Amino acid sequence: MALRVTLRQLEYLVAVGEEGSIAQAAQRLHISAPSISTAVAQLEAELGVQLFHRRHAHGLALTPGGHRIVGAARDALRQAERVVVLAADLRSSVSGPLSIGCLSSFSALVLPELRARFELQHPEVEVRQVEGDHAGLMEGLRQGTLDLCLTYDLDVPPGIGFEPLAPIPPHVALPPDHPLVRRPAVTPADLADHPMILLDLPGSTAYFLSAFGPEGLAPRIAERTRDMALARSMVANGFGFLLVNVRPASELAPDGKPLVYRPLSGGPRALRLGMARLQGIRPTRVTDAFEAHCRALVTPTSIPGVRTD
Repeated sequence: MALRVTLRQLEYLVAVGEEGSIAQAAQRLHISAPSISTAVAQLEAELGVQLFHRRHAHGLALTPGGHRIVGAARDALRQAERVVVLAADLRSSVSGPLSIGCLSSFSALVLPELRARFELQHPEVEVRQVEGDHAGLMEGLRQGTLDLCLTYDLDVPPGIGFEPLAPIPPHVALPPDHPLVRRPAVTPADLADHPMILLDLPGSTAYFLSAFGPEGLAPRIAERTRDMALARSMVANGFGFLLVNVRPASELAPDGKPLVYRPLSGGPRALRLGMARLQGIRPTRVTDAFEAHCRALVTPTSIPGVRTD
């Protein structure tokens, strides 16, 4: 059943019911009497219920059904006022829920400190975090299950806004005894004859393999994994090299073995780490506060958990 009753009609109805007169209700609401008369007539027609007895000498009197409907109308108006107050609270206070998405390839490095410092400043915010691949995060924004995401500027779809915060150039992760660690930088041609551990995530796979395309090179993929921690530990144990963008502040793999990082020269462009959010949605105070927090902590020279030198 389509709802064709407006809050304004209910407001007029309550005023007439309380005043017992269209003229007095019009005076109270500072509008014309014909406007109220028309609204009440439309409401009766829409509801299919007679709300008033018309008494020429004594104004209007509510019918028994009218009394019940005026009571329900008062409740509806109070509830509508609560909605307005709630919206005002959301705009003016940094409290309430916040759903953050983060790209899984760097979430373990960046998100914990970023979130901890935000919650310290805003303890009334209830944070929910989701880690995933780029495509999954974009879908979360479109579906409304995520307020914003920390990700790279990889294939940002229409309707999603992206604000870059810091460039992240590609690096090569190597075991300490790898012959290429003696070089200050490594090229795709240098890597072509060595086994590769590929971080096999939507968007990431094509980006890393594009390093070899321009020169017609074919990397020797020894292993594929969707887990960045596993990929780093495999490199530290000598299974191959790994192309990465984010370089951890610690140069130890998750299993405690050392890694060596070298810049990738002549490879794909530097990605930009930043914030993605659905366009056309008015931000709340909570999302505004978290975005400002990210701008302050994620910069070209400083990223939580990441080396930027």
